[in-house]
Amino acid sequence: MSARLERLLPFLRWPRPDAPLLRGEAMAGLTVGLMVIPQGVAYAALAGMPLVTGIYASLLPALVAVLFSASPRLSVGPTALTAVLVGASLAGLAEPGSARWVALAVWLALLSGLLQIVLGFARFGWLLNLVNSPVLMAFTQAAAVLIIASQLPALLGFSNWDTLLTQPFVHWPSLAFGVGSAAILLLARRWRPGFPTVLTVVVASAAISYAIGFQGMGGAVIGALPQGLPAPYWPGWPGWATLGQLVVPTLVITLVSFLETASSAKVDNGQRGQRWDQDQDLIGQGLGKLAAGLSGAFPTSSSFSRSALNLYAGAKTGWATIFSVAVVLITLLLFLPLLHHVPLAVLAAIVVVAVLGLIKPRAFAQLWKLSRVEAVIACITFAVTVLAAPRLYWGVLAGVLMALSHFLYLRLHPRIIEVGLHPDGSLRDRHLWKLPPLAPQLYALRMDAALDFATASGFERAVAEHIAAHPDTRHVMLIAHPINWIDATGAEAFGRLRQQLDSQRIDLHLVGIKLPVENVLRLAGHLDDGPRLHLYRTEADGLRAADALVPRDGDPDAR
Repeated sequence: MSARLERLLPFLRWPRPDAPLLRGEAMAGLTVGLMVIPQGVAYAALAGMPLVTGIYASLLPALVAVLFSASPRLSVGPTALTAVLVGASLAGLAEPGSARWVALAVWLALLSGLLQIVLGFARFGWLLNLVNSPVLMAFTQAAAVLIIASQLPALLGFSNWDTLLTQPFVHWPSLAFGVGSAAILLLARRWRPGFPTVLTVVVASAAISYAIGFQGMGGAVIGALPQGLPAPYWPGWPGWATLGQLVVPTLVITLVSFLETASSAKVDNGQRGQRWDQDQDLIGQGLGKLAAGLSGAFPTSSSFSRSALNLYAGAKTGWATIFSVAVVLITLLLFLPLLHHVPLAVLAAIVVVAVLGLIKPRAFAQLWKLSRVEAVIACITFAVTVLAAPRLYWGVLAGVLMALSHFLYLRLHPRIIEVGLHPDGSLRDRHLWKLPPLAPQLYALRMDAALDFATASGFERAVAEHIAAHPDTRHVMLIAHPINWIDATGAEAFGRLRQQLDSQRIDLHLVGIKLPVENVLRLAGHLDDGPRLHLYRTEADGLRAADALVPRDGDPDAR
């Protein structure tokens, strides 16, 4: 009962706090808390939400997620990728920042949170493996390019891309704040990664902005933010038609959000030497999204950069997140007016620097060396994501469909080779290594796949084509140890093959057949004793049998 309770309530496994532990956790929590406040405001702008909702998303969602997740050292809250997905998904459905926009963003948080909770309790976390690494890499880089493109007008001091050519105007103080902040953040990330540079830049820019009267010069600033705790929020019913338009964005946000979590959770659990419980993290992240929605905020996720900073700062348990939430809470209650004069160009710089590290062109070149097909899929995913903007989710869907199609193609075309004896004693592709047959009139093949509905046709075709091309074949030897699964279709194909070989007076030799496969074939009646069926447990036994088929001097018919 205790183990089950601890699985449902993971925070019960946290170590009992003592003074040394709390000191270390407090320092880590302070570091992350000082970073998440300006980032939350910046990501709220990216999502088209009221700026204060970025702080709301850093408060209760982070607390709920850390209490119920299996990876307590992850920093949960607003992230750039999830924020841009929210903004892209709601484009055309409402005006950014309006009450309807907020309600629809909350619906995205509630729907994606419920979906993650259901997947976690059903232990369906494996479904998220449908997105392979190349597709996620390409989508992430394309989203990063679009995020940077969306922030450049504010960063460089002009209104938007549409008016850049028709009404070229640059607000030079905004340009100075944006470029200067970006330069400082980039240098600090390289030389002082543990220093709270983001908060320092925000505070310094607010002071300079106030001192020079930046707002009076026409500069855009954060402005007044409502203080106090978020009120409970429940969105109005959007209608079935609108809800249907949110289905695909919900699926993509759920998928991308949890893949963000996976990248951090694997590092966290690897350092602790534990197995990653992806289903429990699904539940914890889903509850965090529900908390975000009920706080009137947008969907949250695990931030890789803040989680890495949390580990770098020495966090050992979830107590570090408790302290970071306390920092956010104190700021929300007491120090929010300090953000009033922060230029929006500084927020743009924070977003740009945060996602700049996601752009890695060399990843495409490296992928091309490993797999050209997957590299093409990644490039198409990147192109579709960029061209489909603001509907970024079409890039993920296109990539997933292409990757699954490639997977099905490989399953439907199994690797079937004729083997020969290599000088090192192993059985290898006879044609690739220019090896002689194991014996005259013997076709020795190996299929590196399961024998099921997807591969049965190819298996039968390979044997039939060889016999048609070599009518003198008297023996077929199947190296069966790579076949670890067989279904009813595969058993039927094997039975037809055996009948065909018997009718042509060809012996069938099975080498290294696995017990589960053997049991299915015996139940189907295809391994009954017969003069033309021979079974060998090991390759050595099969090779001795093949050697016995080689004619000896003076006895050309010896078997």
